[in-house]
Amino acid sequence: MLKPYQVYNTHSLSLCYNDYLLLQLLLCFWSSLFSLCLSLARNTKKILYLLQVAHKNSSMAKSICFCLQKLVFFILLSAIVSHARPPQVLPRQEPSYLKFVFNATDLPSEDYYDYIVVGGGTAGCPLAASLSHTFRVLLLERGGIAYGKANLMTQDGFLSTLVEVNAFDSPAQAFTSEDGVPNARGRVLGGSSAINAGFYSRADMDFYKNSGINWDLKLVNESYDWVERAIVFRPELKNWQSAVRDGLLEAGVDPYNGFSLDHIPGTKIGGSTFDSFGRRHSAADLLLYARAANIRVGVYASVERVLLASTTPFSGSRQSAIGVVFRDSNGRYHHAMVRRHGEVILSAGAIGSPQLLLLSGVGPRPQLSAWGIPVARHSPYVGQFLYDNPRNGISIVPSIPLEHSLIQVVGITEDGAYIEAASNIIPFASPARSVFIHTPSSPLYLTVATLMEKIVGPVSSGSLRLGSLDVRVNPIIRFNYFNNPVDVRRCVNGTRKLAGVLRSRSMEDFKFRDWFGNRDFRFVGPALPVNQTDEDQMADFCRRTVSTIWHYHGGCVVGKVVDGDFMVMGMNGLRVVDGSVFGVSPGTNPQATLMMMGRYVGMKIIRDRLRYS
Repeated sequence: MLKPYQVYNTHSLSLCYNDYLLLQLLLCFWSSLFSLCLSLARNTKKILYLLQVAHKNSSMAKSICFCLQKLVFFILLSAIVSHARPPQVLPRQEPSYLKFVFNATDLPSEDYYDYIVVGGGTAGCPLAASLSHTFRVLLLERGGIAYGKANLMTQDGFLSTLVEVNAFDSPAQAFTSEDGVPNARGRVLGGSSAINAGFYSRADMDFYKNSGINWDLKLVNESYDWVERAIVFRPELKNWQSAVRDGLLEAGVDPYNGFSLDHIPGTKIGGSTFDSFGRRHSAADLLLYARAANIRVGVYASVERVLLASTTPFSGSRQSAIGVVFRDSNGRYHHAMVRRHGEVILSAGAIGSPQLLLLSGVGPRPQLSAWGIPVARHSPYVGQFLYDNPRNGISIVPSIPLEHSLIQVVGITEDGAYIEAASNIIPFASPARSVFIHTPSSPLYLTVATLMEKIVGPVSSGSLRLGSLDVRVNPIIRFNYFNNPVDVRRCVNGTRKLAGVLRSRSMEDFKFRDWFGNRDFRFVGPALPVNQTDEDQMADFCRRTVSTIWHYHGGCVVGKVVDGDFMVMGMNGLRVVDGSVFGVSPGTNPQATLMMMGRYVGMKIIRDRLRYS
């Protein structure tokens, strides 16, 4: 008898640095403050003498005032740092779906199912849950579960999850594209919905027109509703998000649409997968809808390839998916096979699904032959048309303490820019090692506020190719950010709109006042160009500061690799249901669209099977 996956629950919140850049900034801050104070103590008499001389010399007075201004900034920043606190989050009860979640080591060496879903992520979980109401389903996830890991279960663990990575079992699998931009993939039950910023918004209506899929919009809306009843909440705005909302409206990003789950131009408050206690609800929670008797979920199950065969004498060169081979954490191999009329469905994401097709012999013949992989089907566009929404923005140290917040308010412009914001409370000093605070109950935290813009629908595309025959190793990826001048122009326009938000009255409270009464921001990292009318400077800023917003898609695009029913063209019994099929962006954070799509395809398969049975 199989034993359900056991959870050793801990609710302690591990603390880590945001990134090395911030660490260097903070070390520099403390070092400068200590040196400045020490210098003042040693040179009191000299300073008094200089002040007497400065009374007769205005330029010297300004120099001394400049130094004192920096001292005041350091002292004020110290006060802000010492008073910031991360939110306290209540633990969640153990989810009931864990009773059908098993470590892959406990799964049989061979078994048969109606549907095998590869990838327990944002689309895979709702897909498997839906199919289980009628069919016997196996859901295979290469990572573990989020429950019991505080960084994954709470919004204040967002940055820690992205920083604390390793090669083979961290919930976030890091990779850096050939563009030089760091990125991440979800490697946990729930996929990227278990590590993202939680923003939830339905796709742009143009997405349904241009995606190449003949959507049943009634079923689309029913599928969204199914998701939203379980895991979507209305966020409560605090000071930073409220100020950004007001700043967007002052900058002309209107109308104000209030709270809305629709993707519409203007300023709005979107949905969140974090509840009012700051607890995350990922796609894994949609497994609560599953029929427990019909579903088995295997974690730490690394699927290495899809098994393909000619199933009938009349199929000729057309092959069918008959199962998958996966390896457990002990290195033991298992075979999961599909029954008659069954299917293998890849939901491994925009990186994982094209990678698995290539490893299974479906892809460009020259690439497969170079790796010695037998060619099951020459499909030249596998791994092609890969997109990522480029992100650019600024970060500031605010002059007042801010609450921790992830994406809640967004501004959507008519010319393709998408502006959003976050504020993060980052621990950066252990009390035991702090020179300034000696009580263990008083840790130090720094608040950093971020304002960013992304391009809603990038035109520039890249590709991926195998870098190893080991499925656990990331493929080689290039997104070609800003390769198309249309994307550059959109970034410039969006960055100018972001600058308009910074100039708004609502941002005044977050500026520091210098010795002469002037107010300005204290930036962490690059500031916007001073001359924002200069096209070349703005374009250079876009290229120089580009980063990801983790919304990559494509690689198994509809019309190139899969058809309008998500079936791999030229194959039987093999589908792809995830963001890799998107040749156009949903416009907003894709998680809502992906969860909807998982439910949508599951219900459509059930209806089609019943119709033709």
